[in-house]
Amino acid sequence: MASVQTFMVQGTTSDAGKSTLVAGLCRVLYRRGVRVAPFKPQNMALNSAVTVDGGEIGRAQAVQAQACGLPPHTDMNPVLLKPNSDTGCQVIIHGRVVGNQEATRYHDYKPTAMKAVMASWQRLCQQYERVVVEGAGSPAEINLRQNDIANMGFAEAADCPVLLVADIDRGGVFAHIVGTLALLSESERQRVIGFVINRFRGDIALLQPGLDWLEQETGKPVLGVLPYLHQLHIEAEDAVPREVALKDDIRLRVIAPVLPHVSNHTDMDALRLHPHVHFEFISMGEPVPPADLIILPGSKNVRGDLQTLKAHGWETALARHLRYGGKVLGICGGFQMLGQQIHDPHGLEGDAGSDPGFGWFDMQTTLHTHKKLAQVAGRFSFGNQAEVTGYEIHMGVSEGPAMQQPMLYIGDAPEGAMSGDGQIAGTYLHGLFDQASATSALLQWAGLPDLEAQKTVLEYDYMQLREDGLNRLADALEQHLDWARLSPYL
Repeated sequence: MASVQTFMVQGTTSDAGKSTLVAGLCRVLYRRGVRVAPFKPQNMALNSAVTVDGGEIGRAQAVQAQACGLPPHTDMNPVLLKPNSDTGCQVIIHGRVVGNQEATRYHDYKPTAMKAVMASWQRLCQQYERVVVEGAGSPAEINLRQNDIANMGFAEAADCPVLLVADIDRGGVFAHIVGTLALLSESERQRVIGFVINRFRGDIALLQPGLDWLEQETGKPVLGVLPYLHQLHIEAEDAVPREVALKDDIRLRVIAPVLPHVSNHTDMDALRLHPHVHFEFISMGEPVPPADLIILPGSKNVRGDLQTLKAHGWETALARHLRYGGKVLGICGGFQMLGQQIHDPHGLEGDAGSDPGFGWFDMQTTLHTHKKLAQVAGRFSFGNQAEVTGYEIHMGVSEGPAMQQPMLYIGDAPEGAMSGDGQIAGTYLHGLFDQASATSALLQWAGLPDLEAQKTVLEYDYMQLREDGLNRLADALEQHLDWARLSPYL
């Protein structure tokens, strides 16, 4: 294989552990002093990040960049697809929106997208000693193999080795691996150097007969069995985490609805892991439980998700919550829902038209064709005016009297809105809870006693927790992968 500089991880299924394994490999190489960069040719995800060059990439690649000690760059994920319906998505090339496309039309667009993929990969190869690539979904999706740019199509074009990862926790791991190989072409099978089995629980001696059979059946080695790492925190690529952490000292209850097109739900990760916060995502159709704070998250189809919330009784639930003194925070699309009207004259997120919002802010939002992408820093307008950092990813512009009482200031410019009684707040900033001082201020606003809120700054550092998760993952890979066999490729 020609490219010893590029190494690719593909999975037998979605959520097999590709993103996590790539992040871990990047951190191992980074700790060894290798100049390494992550790369994902094509990503389909609603969790995204703003890059140092002012573009937008999948959130997983931003995490992988952190593992490499790098700021995220658009070359790390040249094609990003953000679904806004069951059959269509917003297409982002090199960090910029090129338009909305139905699935069949995008299929025809793939050769053009492939040019962007190869250009970004070549630039990374010129700058770094190693490029660790993440595939998408499974390489064995027969209906998607023509003009593939995400898996073996890229591996063939880049002429790079492939490591196949499978998740044993979901069951059927041997069938997943053997079946995937059977559906590949001969040249594709040849570039698979071996397998990693992910999320194993129990005594590995009981698994050994299966590993021996797998190696005999395929002629390829098992290069590692990774244990199930309980309570490991690596930000999710797209799936909404549903587990609720058990905590001994809960002082505040926070919930957020799982919108059909929820985006950047990683905003909630710092709250899910906070020692004094009980956080829970609530699915449509579930009863809305009592809480101190309800967060309306971002959305890739704000009008559609707003209609869904109303259809499932959330408008009544939110009014009751406010009547009993609860707080509401809207982030990005959730902020837009709090206004009087949402207008989409160009049909950017569905059919063109307008819909009434919840009406708690005297403002209207109009979606424009230009997407705002920015990393920003500012200060809250309330409390001790704590500093806050975050990033903006939105096509909506909100205007109206509500904006004259902002939630925060970016420099001297007002941003967001806050109700006169202080119960409702809204902002376009994602990542609000990532910094300890900002988390403290927001939790104090939401009802956490002042002393406990201030202890957040001293005891809870979410940014360090993310670093600890990457290092813990890298430690596990150092211990459980066959580095003697992997070293020629990495």
